[in-house]
Amino acid sequence: MNTPDAPFEEPWQAQVFAFTVALNEAGHFTWAQWASVFGPRVQQVGAESYWQVWSEALIDILETGGIASPEEVQALTERWQAAARATPHGTPIVLSAAD
Repeated sequence: MNTPDAPFEEPWQAQVFAFTVALNEAGHFTWAQWASVFGPRVQQVGAESYWQVWSEALIDILETGGIASPEEVQALTERWQAAARATPHGTPIVLSAAD
């Protein structure tokens, strides 16, 4: 279970959080825009789904904001999943720049 001292249970949760912050800092969306997408979604689920909903909200912002097309998001998701399956347990996942 996550706590204030350890808010992430899985590495991907920290990564999706960091990616969201980086996109905000780069000016791709405001925190008000983020809250309008994420807020209503997270209110409808339990704590166990928090980071899944966060990820889905980020995908929505990527697609609706024109940052990435649905096809690009899907292709990257597939590449990431393939890299994760090919990586031995305990080894950092490395996603090559281009396959």
